Amino acid sequence: MKSLVRWGAMLGLIGSTLLGSVTFLDSPVLALSEQQIKEKLDSVPVYLITNDKGLPLSRTLPAQNGKQSGSVTGVYMSRQEALAFIKELQKAKTKDPKLEDMAKKLQVTAVPLGVIYQQLQQTKDQANRLVFAFKPVDQELKGALDLLRASGQKVDQFKSVPVFAVRFAPDKGYVPIQLGQNKQQMIPLFMSKQDAQGLLTQVKPKFPKADIQVIDVDGVIKTLKDKDEPWLNQVVLVPSPESREYIRTLPKNNNAPKPKSLPSK
Repeated sequence: MKSLVRWGAMLGLIGSTLLGSVTFLDSPVLALSEQQIKEKLDSVPVYLITNDKGLPLSRTLPAQNGKQSGSVTGVYMSRQEALAFIKELQKAKTKDPKLEDMAKKLQVTAVPLGVIYQQLQQTKDQANRLVFAFKPVDQELKGALDLLRASGQKVDQFKSVPVFAVRFAPDKGYVPIQLGQNKQQMIPLFMSKQDAQGLLTQVKPKFPKADIQVIDVDGVIKTLKDKDEPWLNQVVLVPSPESREYIRTLPKNNNAPKPKSLPSK
C-alpha cells in the first residue's frame, strides 16, 4: 500500500503541529482533478472483509423491476471493528459446513479510501455493480452528534462518515498546520474527533472562538469535486489514531504491495 506508506513519513508531526497562516496561491484556480481527489483520499485506509482470494465479502441486493441490482459490501473505518465482525461470524453456529469453512478463511484487507472512490466513479452507471456500505466508528458518530447538538442543531443520527475540521471561529477559515521539513502549510480534516480536539486545544488560547466543525466525507468529496478554490489544494485527510498505528506496521520500502482493483461484483 504505497500510498499509505508515504503518509507514514508525516505521522510523527501530527501530534506536535505548528500553527501558521493560510497562504493562498496567485495562480489561476482550477477544480481538482479526479486523480488529485483520489490521492487526497488515499491517505485514509479503510477495511474490507475478504475471503482467502482477496474478494470482498458481499451479499446480493434485491432485484428491482426484475433486474439484478448488484451486491453490497461493508467498508469499515476501524480495523478492530472489522476483526470483531469476523469473530462474530466464526462463532455463529450453522448447519452448513461450507459457510463455516468460509468464515474461517475471512480476513481484513486494508484499502486506501481513494481506491473505493475510484471504483465508485468507474461503476456508477453499471446496474450490476458493487455497492459500498460505510460503517463509521461508533465513538466518532457519538462525537459528531455531541458537537452538532452543542452547536444548537437538533439531530438524532449521522448518516455518513464524520470528518472534523478546526476553525478559527464559526465565521472564519480553517486552522492550518505545518508539515514536513519545508513546513508546508496544510489544512487538516481529521477522521477522529480526538485529533481535532488536540488542535483546538492549541488554538484556543489565541483564538477563543475557535471551534470544531463537523462535516461528512460525502460533503468533503463533493467540495473537492465542485469548488474552484485555492485552499482545497492544501487539504489533507488525517487518519484516525488507530489507522495511523496500523500504517506504522506497513513495510517502509518501495516493494510494499499495492492494492488490487476491486471487482465490480
